[in-house]
Amino acid sequence: MRLGKFPTFFLLVALAALAASVFGALHNQLSYSVGPDYFHAIKFPQFAIPEGTPPRLGAAQVGVLASWWMGAAVGLPAFLYGLIAVPTGRSYFAAGLGGIGLVVMVSTFAALLGLLGGIVSESTGLLGPVGTPEGVDRADYLRAGFMHDATYFGGMLGALVAIWPMHRARAIDTARLNRMQAG
Repeated sequence: MRLGKFPTFFLLVALAALAASVFGALHNQLSYSVGPDYFHAIKFPQFAIPEGTPPRLGAAQVGVLASWWMGAAVGLPAFLYGLIAVPTGRSYFAAGLGGIGLVVMVSTFAALLGLLGGIVSESTGLLGPVGTPEGVDRADYLRAGFMHDATYFGGMLGALVAIWPMHRARAIDTARLNRMQAG
């Protein structure tokens, strides 16, 4: 069964949202480990996670709620470009999956850099004058907060990186079609 490019566009947007949801749930397992107070004081109330919810489940819920839309938004520029530029639906779909994978990799790298930044800023006192919200452990806030902010930055950077597989698919398909027409 072959989907046309337009239905493939919607499938890719849905897959990007799903990938972002899974990424958010897993990401928050690590960020909960390094900053549990950040979640209890800020994220659980922000996302109305009910009292008594197991903390790891609550962190996963926050991750899904905070990131599903980001996957769709981040993928949109590349998916729209591919819809117009990539000649075949099959290549368009493969390039879309590649773009999703690249965004996940860039976001993971950004999250780890953010965590490192939070650890360094907390241990060196580099951001000494920066205040933290009331009731939040400063170390938890810096580690988890830096990690979260860096991940959003990574997602935005990923929106640009995700265009590359579409551009590559366009070039490959165009060359293949030109060879078929010439031969």
